Amino acid sequence: MLAVRDTGCGMDQETQSHMFEPFFTTKDSNRGTGLGLASVYGTVHQSGGCITVSSKPDEGTTIQIYLPRVEGDVEVVEKPRVLPRSLDGVETVLVVEDDDAVRRMTREILMIKGYNVVDVPSGADAIHFMEEHKESVDLVITDVSMPGMKGQELGERLAKLHRGVRLLYMSAYTEDVILNEEILCPGTAFIEKPFSADELAYKVREVLSATADGLRAQPASET
Repeated sequence: MLAVRDTGCGMDQETQSHMFEPFFTTKDSNRGTGLGLASVYGTVHQSGGCITVSSKPDEGTTIQIYLPRVEGDVEVVEKPRVLPRSLDGVETVLVVEDDDAVRRMTREILMIKGYNVVDVPSGADAIHFMEEHKESVDLVITDVSMPGMKGQELGERLAKLHRGVRLLYMSAYTEDVILNEEILCPGTAFIEKPFSADELAYKVREVLSATADGLRAQPASET
């Protein structure tokens, strides 16, 4: 547990009910974007943790972040990749994610980068949308583990429905686990949760910039 306390003006219940919403801020328009706490919430939630808030007007605020224990050796952190000059885009991206907080954060990150974003909570909703708008969607970002239709099944169906669409899978499992369990095929476009805004923007730009024979997401093989 990580606790952060301040002795500021505190918050009433109404403010607390909105504090994790993207773009919500009590600051002047030129001083805050309203994405700080929303990003914190999304990252903690994707990591399997939770946040509690205790605050009253004129009594300051205490935020407690709870993260799950991890047993095992410390992993060596790879040197960050040098990001390209621009991570912006104008393409249309369909985000498929059953977790409301993760779906909302993914959508907001991409919209800030200039993308046209549509988000749906399930594979069935994604199929329905693609049947009506398949020619306008440039990239589908889908979670691997979802209730009902799993990400790999969705990818297989979308590949048949719209041959030219690119796919990017995301999961809280590491890429090694995904490949070792044969959930996805080697060479599949994949991003591990939790990811930062720049990591997501970089990966999306990477997939969209790939040639038809390059980094194109492939559906999983049947098991």
